[in-house]
Amino acid sequence: MADYKAPLRDIRFVLNEVFEADKLWQSLPGLADTIDAETADAMLEEAGKITSQTIAPLNRSGDEEGAQWNNGEVTTPTGFKEAYRTYSEGGWVGFAGNPEFGGLGMPKTLGVQVEEMVYGANNSFALYPALTAGSCLALDAHGSEELKQTYLPNMYAGTWSGTMCLTEPHCGTDLGIIRTRAVPNENGSYAITGTKIFITGGEHDLTENIIHLVLAKLPDAPAGPKGISLFVVPKFLVNADGSLGERNAVSCGSIEHKMGIKASATCVMNFDGAEGYLVGEINKGLNAMFTMMNYERLSIGIQGIGCSEASYQSAVAYARDRIQSRAPTGAVQPDKAADPIIVHPDVRRMLLTMKAMTEGSRAFSTYVGSQLDTSKFADDADIRKKGEDLVALLTPIAKAFFTDIGLENCIHGQQVFGGHGYVREWGQEQLVRDVRISQIYEGTNGIQALDLMGRKTVANGGAFFKVFADEVKTFIGENQDQALAEFIQPLADALTNLEELTAQVIERSRINPNEVGAASVEYLHVFGYTAYAYMWAKMARVAQARLEQDADGFYKAKLGTARFFFKRLLPRVQSLSASVRAGSEPLYELDADQF
Repeated sequence: MADYKAPLRDIRFVLNEVFEADKLWQSLPGLADTIDAETADAMLEEAGKITSQTIAPLNRSGDEEGAQWNNGEVTTPTGFKEAYRTYSEGGWVGFAGNPEFGGLGMPKTLGVQVEEMVYGANNSFALYPALTAGSCLALDAHGSEELKQTYLPNMYAGTWSGTMCLTEPHCGTDLGIIRTRAVPNENGSYAITGTKIFITGGEHDLTENIIHLVLAKLPDAPAGPKGISLFVVPKFLVNADGSLGERNAVSCGSIEHKMGIKASATCVMNFDGAEGYLVGEINKGLNAMFTMMNYERLSIGIQGIGCSEASYQSAVAYARDRIQSRAPTGAVQPDKAADPIIVHPDVRRMLLTMKAMTEGSRAFSTYVGSQLDTSKFADDADIRKKGEDLVALLTPIAKAFFTDIGLENCIHGQQVFGGHGYVREWGQEQLVRDVRISQIYEGTNGIQALDLMGRKTVANGGAFFKVFADEVKTFIGENQDQALAEFIQPLADALTNLEELTAQVIERSRINPNEVGAASVEYLHVFGYTAYAYMWAKMARVAQARLEQDADGFYKAKLGTARFFFKRLLPRVQSLSASVRAGSEPLYELDADQF
């Protein structure tokens, strides 16, 4: 298994050359005095070092040792505690956090790059700070000043960590039927009672306190999701002077034995009248938690990119070194018994698919990050609204498409290794196991597709989609140079197809509500490939303009990868679109007892 190296050259290309992030930051109040290109580059360099040198070396050993549960206590694998302390001391946990409470206040366009590096280095490790950052976001957005002052500084510092407690044994997606109860106490707090499952980082030894964000219902709450409230429930109560008090009535009943991410503690958490504090308004908890969940959905999508990059790096190194058979056109290395497998068409197909989709994903995550920055910091209301609309539309695509592609890429990487890819010591089988969960948690990818198709497209008559389509059309109109025609024309065709598909599903859904769910997964993938075509056209435009400065062949390789995407991968939208147009009828021909 090749050692993971942060892909800084490509990250800098996307961030600085394609999206010109520094110009964006300088145009946004709240960021102009916080970050500039030089500072960002230094941070990327440091992130590359800590992920490659400190976190990545713990990946395989962490998988083999796993998190250990003993009588309610959870121990993380050897080295995790020290690495987490180093990571926290560098300010990475609070990287995008509110500076008023000790965060660094960095933009999301930079944050997505750091997240990708951490996931690429070590999936299990990455989840601990990711959940903490997400819970900080929800607290900062919805908590009282007292709650923020009490919890955020230590959470940003990495001294305390955070969790998200939603799922219960009988309910996952349908949170309206949760049974966890919150009963008011005389001192203004609430007694929280219930069981939550699948809680990432619910118990561990990395921090001195764990701050749980828990969904629960008051005794007189309305039925369904409108009756859910959100509470902060610390592992240890916090005294008035900020010191830790007595242990709260919250405990870890067990941890799950999982297919992958074995070093990440996935806990069953029991709340037995634990003291909790209301976040936001009563019965408005789901809205507050979705602030965190939307952040986590993008983060988990980036897990797919990180796994793809790690798998690709190993697969390329192996394909250059492993010799088997001769090239179809004759010996490439006649002095050896055989040629390296990178000469063979099928191996190149897999490697180029991984490269094209990983680099397309990186560009798209940066694009979504730029919309998050715009929606948060722009002073123009119209610009801010456009960013908000695009974030709403694109978040389910980022979560689901990044992770669907992540699994496909990791399987390609494993396949390049042949039998060795199935063997533990080479590392590819761990990536396949680790990335698989990303399609399941934080809302399964089927739920993400339903969200995109139903709530984000059909429900508003395609209004969010039009914002995206209009932007792409403007780009197409501004880039009619003949030298770019090989990229611009197929992008235009893909967008026209997506527009027609969107209109067809909206129209059909007025007659048959099953059309929304029947179209959703394939529609999301059509959207994903079309969005990547937009990203690749933007990257190709920059690469084309810089060919004369191409000392190391980077831009030539970028153009070659763009051509592969447009000629070999973008045509996938044709079969996917045919599936959408087939409608819902084929799904409902069988009765339930005929399955």
